[in-house]
Amino acid sequence: MKIVFNLIGCLAVALGVLGIFLPLLPTTPFLLLASACFARGSTRLHHWLQTNRVFGKYLRDYENGKGIPLRGKVWVLIFMWSSMGYSIWRLHQRPALQILVALIGAGVTIYLTRYVPTMQARKSSDAAE
Repeated sequence: MKIVFNLIGCLAVALGVLGIFLPLLPTTPFLLLASACFARGSTRLHHWLQTNRVFGKYLRDYENGKGIPLRGKVWVLIFMWSSMGYSIWRLHQRPALQILVALIGAGVTIYLTRYVPTMQARKSSDAAE
């Protein structure tokens, strides 16, 4: 069973990385799936994912219930809506697909803004301790 978890985890990492570049493919859910699979399949792969220099800190913070920094949420929304806006523009001959893309974007925006906690900024006095 561990092999299955590791295979699904590797596939999820690959899809998550592709999601960085493809507008309709989400990154975070795939990386969270990969982390959950690796936690059950391989402590080595789970540790690699948790300590990855690109997205390890975000995964650790999210899994520990700290959420995502406000700045990160803003950038995610800017990049997501930029790429989705381009996709909607390119789909000008297909209004049904334009609506679908807009609905997906709205769903992700609602989820990110309402259900994913926003990490509180540390006060300067807390940082010194």
